[in-house]
Amino acid sequence: MSASKEEQSSATKLYLILYNNVQFLGWFYIFVQFMIHFLVEGKGINSLWNQVGTVTYYFQLLTIFEFFHALFGLVPSNAIITLMQVFGRCMVVVGAIDATPTGKLSPGLPIALFCWSLTETIRYSYYVLHLSLATVPRFMTWLRYTIFIPLYPAGFFGELLCFYWAQSYIGETDMWGVSMPNRYNFTFSFFYFVWIMAIGYLPMFPQMYLHMFAQRRKILGGRVEQKVQ
Repeated sequence: MSASKEEQSSATKLYLILYNNVQFLGWFYIFVQFMIHFLVEGKGINSLWNQVGTVTYYFQLLTIFEFFHALFGLVPSNAIITLMQVFGRCMVVVGAIDATPTGKLSPGLPIALFCWSLTETIRYSYYVLHLSLATVPRFMTWLRYTIFIPLYPAGFFGELLCFYWAQSYIGETDMWGVSMPNRYNFTFSFFYFVWIMAIGYLPMFPQMYLHMFAQRRKILGGRVEQKVQ
C-alpha cells in the first residue's frame, strides 16, 4: 500500500515538473517575443497580438489544468480561488482580446501581457525549482512572493482596459449572444455578462491581493515550510 502511494507521489511529482516546465517555456517565450516586438523591432500595439496572440491563447487555456490540480489535491492551493483566477484570465484572453478587433487595440493589452508573461515566467520557474531541488534559492523565493506587488494590480488594470475596449464591439455585434425564440427558450447576453464580470471582479480584487500578501508573510516570514501554492 505504501509502495503504491510512493509510486503515485513520484508520478504526480513528475507530471507537475513537466507541466510547470512547459508553462515556464511558453510564458518565457511570450515575454521574449513581447520585448523583441517593442524594443528590438520598434513595433506598436496594433501588431502585438499578431506576434504573441496564438501562443498566449493556448498557454492561457492550459492553465485550466491548475483548477483540477487544486481540486484533486495535487497541489495545496484553494480550488475556488484558483478557479476564479483562471476563469477571469481566460475570459480576458478568449472573450475580450482574441475574439474582438477592439480588444486587440486596447492600451491595456501591452500592460496585461507584460505583467502576465513576467509573473508567470517567475512563478513557473519557481515551481520547477521547488519540485526538483531540496531547497529553492532564497532570492528566487523572494522574487516569487514579491513580484506580484506591482505586477498584480497593474495586470488587473490592463485586463479591465481590455474588457472596456472590447465591450463596444461585443454590444454592437451581440457576440456570443443567444436570442429568443429558440428551442430552449433561453436568452443570453455576453455583453451584459462581460460587464457583470468586470464589475464583480472589482470588490474581489482586494481580497485576492490580500490573500497573496498572506501567502507572502507565511513563506518569507519563515513560519511554515515552503509549499507550492
